[in-house]
Order: sequence, then C-alpha cells, then structure tokens
Amino acid sequence: MKNIAVLTSGGDAPGMNACVRAVVKTCLSKGLTPFGVMDGYQGMIEGRIEKLGYGDVDNIIQRGGTVLGTARSQEFLTAEGRQKAIVHLKEQAIDGLIIVGGDGSFKGATILAEEMEIAIIGIPGTIDNDIAGTDHTIGYDTALNTVVEAVDKIRDTASSHHRVFFIEVMGRNAGFIALNAALASGAEGVLIPEEVTDIPLLVKQIKEQNKGKRSSIIIVAEGDDGGGAKEIMEQVRPFMDGYDLRYSILGHVQRGGNPSAFDRILATRMGGMAVDLLMKGETNLMIGSNGDRLISQTILEGINHSATLDLEKLDLLKDLLTKG
Repeated sequence: MKNIAVLTSGGDAPGMNACVRAVVKTCLSKGLTPFGVMDGYQGMIEGRIEKLGYGDVDNIIQRGGTVLGTARSQEFLTAEGRQKAIVHLKEQAIDGLIIVGGDGSFKGATILAEEMEIAIIGIPGTIDNDIAGTDHTIGYDTALNTVVEAVDKIRDTASSHHRVFFIEVMGRNAGFIALNAALASGAEGVLIPEEVTDIPLLVKQIKEQNKGKRSSIIIVAEGDDGGGAKEIMEQVRPFMDGYDLRYSILGHVQRGGNPSAFDRILATRMGGMAVDLLMKGETNLMIGSNGDRLISQTILEGINHSATLDLEKLDLLKDLLTKG
C-alpha cells in the first residue's frame, strides 16, 4: 500500500473536511502518498485526482461542506463510465480508496472494487444517519443541532403570534432528524416516514395540546407519507378554524455550518482508522461507531440493511405531551 485516494460523494455533510484532513495527515505520517478525488465519482471519471499535502488540509477541520467537492454521477452507473475512472486510478497507481458518503456511494465503490480489484474502505457521511451498522454518521450531530436551533427561533415567533407551525426537516426515508429534533426542542408532535400519518388524529392531538398554550410546533420529515410541511398544513386547515397555521421548510441550511465537536472527533477517528485498515490489507469494510468505540463491518452488511429508528423515543415524546 503506497498511494491512497479519498473522495467525498453524495450529499455533503459537516465533518467531511475533518475526515479528509485525517486521511491525508495519517497517510503522510505513515509514509504513504494521499490523493484527493475532486467532485466524487464524476471527478474520478474525468481524471481530476490530485496529490495532497499538509498545506491542502490546513485549517479545514472547522469548515462545513467538503473541500474536495461532491457530485452525483449518472455516468458512473455505466460500465463505460467506470472504465474511464479505472484508467485514471491506474494512472496514479492508486492502491486503496476511501469513500466518505452514504449507501449509494458505497454501492458504487463495491462495483468498482470488483472491476478493478482495488482495496476500498467506506466511511458513513450523511446528515440523515440512515446507514446500518453505525450509531452516528458524520454530519448527523451537526445537522440535528442546526435544526434544534432553528426550531427554537421559530418557537419565539410562534409563541408571540399564537401560531401552529409545521416545520419540515430532511429525512426522505428515515425520521432520525425529525424525531430527535422533536424531543430536543419540546415539539408538540412529529411526523416521520416510519409511521402512517392520520390527519384526524393529528388534528385532535394539536387541539388537545394547544389548550392554554401560545404555540404548537409539529416537526415533519420530508419523506412523511402525508407530504411535506405545507401539504400537511393544508390537510389540517379545514378542521382547524380559528387557528393561525404556518409552515417553514428548513431545507439545505441543515447541511451547512461548522461541524460540531462531536462530528469533528468522529470524522477524525474514522479517517485515521480507514488508513490503518488499508495498511493491514483489509478491504470492502465500512467503519461505524458503537457508543464511543469504532467498529467495522462489511460494506454489504451496511447497504443491505436499513438503519432502524428507535420508536421508543416516539412513545416517550407522546408521554411527554400533557393534554390540556
């Protein structure tokens, strides 16, 4: 193992830069040559693979986004596209590849490994926290704190005007952000993809919770079966005469911002471990966390199973909602 390349793929997540920094510095400290693939798999296809040094990763641990860039590549899904990528990897004599991204990025890596016989290690980087085999993905903690801070601010104006706010957060297939943000912000309700939304029941709950209160906050995951925050609000409106209903879509603000201390530490540890695993001859592994301990499993285990939301938290949230 002499040359190791790192790429960030899929949606950006706070902490990716900390991970890239750790990969580069760990490689250099062990006498390896680190390379960065610009803009994910599309950059690999186009041959934008650059040697990295200490100066390239100085002062990036605190920055959100990814200095390497990321892009979704339809061309990489084709055998012809991957062949172009393989040619460029061989030109740089890349022995090992570290992929920071989600399950889609990992699937692409496993296919590439089969076609090129290159050693690969996956690091889970996604704000959705929806990858099986890890308690936390890089970026999730920061995104959750961003959402809670935004909900706190919306609560201020909701209370001032006696409003019911439906706040949409990211989570197309999983409700990790929505449920935990609801718990942390004291929301009066949460709608997640893991549960079927019952509009009449939701109306009843809002009315019960709103008695004597100045505001109500309902967190809505974007992947909820009833629709996003605006759609849910419009379905509720006919049954709530006299209530001032509003909605807010937090959108991509959830992806940005400086990574939290937790994400910086997690990303740094995972980046260093990825290099160590490659040096030991390991491949097709994904790094995860179990409590404060880092673990590894096969990438296939991670992408063939879905991360499971702890619905006991939903029961707890319901218990905390006192009726008026």
